[in-house]
Amino acid sequence: MTENKEKSPFVTIESLAQFFCVSVSTIRAWVRQGHIPDNTYIKLGNTYRFNRDAVQQALMGMHKEEEAPARKDTTVAVTGVEGSVLTMGEPNERDENQLEFDFDADEDA
Repeated sequence: MTENKEKSPFVTIESLAQFFCVSVSTIRAWVRQGHIPDNTYIKLGNTYRFNRDAVQQALMGMHKEEEAPARKDTTVAVTGVEGSVLTMGEPNERDENQLEFDFDADEDA
């Protein structure tokens, strides 16, 4: 006779580490750093139980945020030049704060 046990949605830290092919200490670090959100695990004393699907979704969501395209406007500090903020945007855009550099390598050599 076979028992039909329902699988718990929660797994041990060792099982989660094995699933993601990382060490248990990496999982602990991810928890401390907030990469694994509080709502994806239960902690009883020193024992953790993780909802593997929720952790996977949270980590995939974090990965997608990292892949988001960079902003078009970037502020760069230029040291040693008065008015030391240069805004770089689209190629033909002009900004009153944008500095123009007239540089001819042959002439300045």
